[in-house]
Amino acid sequence: MFNLKRLASDFISVVFPDCCNACGDELFHGENQICINCLFDLPFTDFQYCPDNAVAKLFWGRIHCDQAMAMLYFRKANRVQKLIHQIKYRAKTDLGFTLGTMLGERLSQSPGYANAELVIPVPLHKKKERARGYNQCKCIADGIAYSLQIPVQTGALVRQVATSSQTRKNRYSRFESMKSVFTLAEPEALYGKHIILVDDVITTGATLEACGQVLLDSGISKLSIVALAYTV
Repeated sequence: MFNLKRLASDFISVVFPDCCNACGDELFHGENQICINCLFDLPFTDFQYCPDNAVAKLFWGRIHCDQAMAMLYFRKANRVQKLIHQIKYRAKTDLGFTLGTMLGERLSQSPGYANAELVIPVPLHKKKERARGYNQCKCIADGIAYSLQIPVQTGALVRQVATSSQTRKNRYSRFESMKSVFTLAEPEALYGKHIILVDDVITTGATLEACGQVLLDSGISKLSIVALAYTV
């Protein structure tokens, strides 16, 4: 029976080959979502080993977070941009989960994240999530939670205003546009807890700053900020 299943799997792979989400080459047995060559060449930050990393410094003087990090450097036209686009616009939720587990494994190597109790993804506005069909940050958060063996909380933090695209705005404009965008639906579920707040890409940090301040105002004990990638 096992051989028949393996033959069927091999046949499907020939007709409909799984391809690397970064370079498009066919994946071999044992490779998952990303080929070994691309994994080897991904620009990992190793920020989990450096509390005073570039992402942490981004929030200094803006919001009280105990630690912050991103797993990868994001540059235009590199592999990381391709991966993020696959998750965000091509519904590659399994890829988001896989990268989330990789991020979670790195968080487990940093003492600052050791006592985290909940993972919260940056929420989409309900209309945008309904149109897209999913929240890419939730996929990443699921992978982190799986690695750290802690729950994901999606109902407490709510995006009550649908903002326009932030990509062409400067830091001040982004901050202004994010004021009063987020609110809490279930503050009692968060009180006194160490929260990991998750985004896909950090650019100016305005979205995470707005989310984080709402969470801190609810009485959480500790805020940690993480993302798949950091724009350089």
